[in-house]
Amino acid sequence: MAQWTSAVGAAQLARLLNSQQERPAGLGTRRPPAYRALADGVRLLVLEGRVPVAARLPAERELALSLSVSRTTVAAAYEALRAEGFLESRRGAGSWTAVPAGNPLPARGLEPLPPEALGSMIDLGCAALPAPEPWLTRAVQGALEELPPYAHTHGDYPAGLPALREMLAERYTARGIPTMPEQIMVTTGAMGAIDAICHLFAGRGERIAVESPSYANILQLMREAGARLVPVAMAEGLAGWDMDRWRQVLRDAAPRLAYVVADFHNPTGALADEDQRRKLVDAARSAGTVLIVDETMSELHLDEGLEMPRPVCGFDPAGSTVITVGSASKAFWAGMRIGWVRAAPDVIRSLVAARAYADLGTPVLEQLAVNWLLSTGGWEQAVDIRRTQARENRDALVTALRRELPGWEYDVPRGGLTLWVRTGGLSGSRLAEVGERVGVRVPSGPRFGVDGAFEGYVRLPFTVGGAVADEAATRLAAAARLVESGANGGTESPRTFVA
Repeated sequence: MAQWTSAVGAAQLARLLNSQQERPAGLGTRRPPAYRALADGVRLLVLEGRVPVAARLPAERELALSLSVSRTTVAAAYEALRAEGFLESRRGAGSWTAVPAGNPLPARGLEPLPPEALGSMIDLGCAALPAPEPWLTRAVQGALEELPPYAHTHGDYPAGLPALREMLAERYTARGIPTMPEQIMVTTGAMGAIDAICHLFAGRGERIAVESPSYANILQLMREAGARLVPVAMAEGLAGWDMDRWRQVLRDAAPRLAYVVADFHNPTGALADEDQRRKLVDAARSAGTVLIVDETMSELHLDEGLEMPRPVCGFDPAGSTVITVGSASKAFWAGMRIGWVRAAPDVIRSLVAARAYADLGTPVLEQLAVNWLLSTGGWEQAVDIRRTQARENRDALVTALRRELPGWEYDVPRGGLTLWVRTGGLSGSRLAEVGERVGVRVPSGPRFGVDGAFEGYVRLPFTVGGAVADEAATRLAAAARLVESGANGGTESPRTFVA
C-alpha cells in the first residue's frame, strides 16, 4: 500500500500489546529478546485484525515512552517487522502496518458450492438456509394471481413496485421511523443496493471505512469499484463497535462512506447497542461521512426476551447521514433477490436516475411475492420458521464444536447466522484448504478482513444441524489435526501463524 489510511496512538498500541495473553514457554526454551517479543506482539495484532493493515504506527520515541522500554528496543522491533514484511516506512510519512508480499491470501467472497458437490461435501461456506416452506410456494402463487395487471404494462419500475414501496415504508413507520414511499427504492438484493450507493457517493480512489472484520462479498464489491478500504477494528468478542477507533478514523481519514452491520454483525454476530448507534451517527455527521447501514440480519434475533435497539436511522431524523439497506435474502431465502434502500427522497431520486445505466429494475414477480408475504402476515410466520432453524442449528453446532475442538474460542451470538471462531493459532487459510479434502467447506478469516488480517479465524454459519453439525465438527477436527501435523500434501510448514 502506498501510505497509511488510519493511525494507532502510542497509548492505544501499548494497551493492545499489554492485553495479549502471555504464552507459556516450553521446557528448555528461553524468553525472546525484548525487541523480538515486541515485534511478535505487533505482528499478531495485525494478523488478528486488532490493528488494521495500513495503520500508521506511533513514532519510536512515543511508543518507547508508553511501553517503558528503550527507543533502541522499539527501533529494533520496527526493523524486524520491516524485514518480515509487516511494516512499511517512508521518510516523512512514518511507518505503517502491512502483510508480506508474495503470500496471496483469499480475498474474494465465497461462491456457492456447485450442486454436484453437495452429496460429498458439508458446505459451511454460505450463510444461507433452505426456503421456509410452505411460505415460498404460497408467496409465488399469490404473486402469480396478482401479476396480470402488471403484465399489461412495460414492466419497468426503476424505483420498485409502488405497492411494495408503500408496504416497506409502512413497516419502517411501525418501527418508530416515519417513512414515506418516496424514501424507498427496491433493488436486486442488498448487494445491488450497496453497489448503487457506492457508485453514487464514492468514485474510484475514494475512502470507505469498513468494520474489521466485515462481510466478504461487500468488501470485494467495494474493491472492484476502486474504493480504498479503511478498516476499523471491532471491539473484542460481542462488544460491537470500538467507538474511540471509529471517531479517530472518521476524523483522520475523512472517508466518504462507511459500511456497518449493526444488527448481528457478519461475521462476528455482535449487536450494537443504542449508545453506540447514537455516537456513530454523531461522529459520521461531524466528519461528513455517509453511513451505509446493512439491516439484512435485523430480524434474526434468536434468544427469547432479547430487546432489539432502535434502528440506526432512528438517530438521524434529518436523514442526511444514514442510508439503510434491507433484504429478504437472510430473513426469508437467499434465492429471493429482493433488497431495498431507505434514504432521504433526494438520495432515492439520484439512485433511481442512475439505475438507467445499471439494471433498470428488479423482477416484478419477485417483488409481488415479497409484497404478498408482507401484506398477508406470511412474512412473520416465515421468519419465525427461519429463527427456529437458525437457533437449533446454532445450538447443535456449538455443542459439537465444544466436544470436538475444545481449544477453539468464540462468543455465542444472540442472533444472526454466523459464528466467528479463533482457531487456537492454526492458519484459517490452511484449515480451509485441508477441510475441502476431508469433506467440509469453510471460509477462512482473511476473506473477511482487509489485506490479510484474521489469518487465525474461520467463520462458521448456522446452516446445518443435528447429525450433520456433528459430522461437520468431526471433519473440522480432522482438518485441524492435519494442519497441526503439517500433513498438507507436501506444502510448507509450519501450520500455525503465531510464533
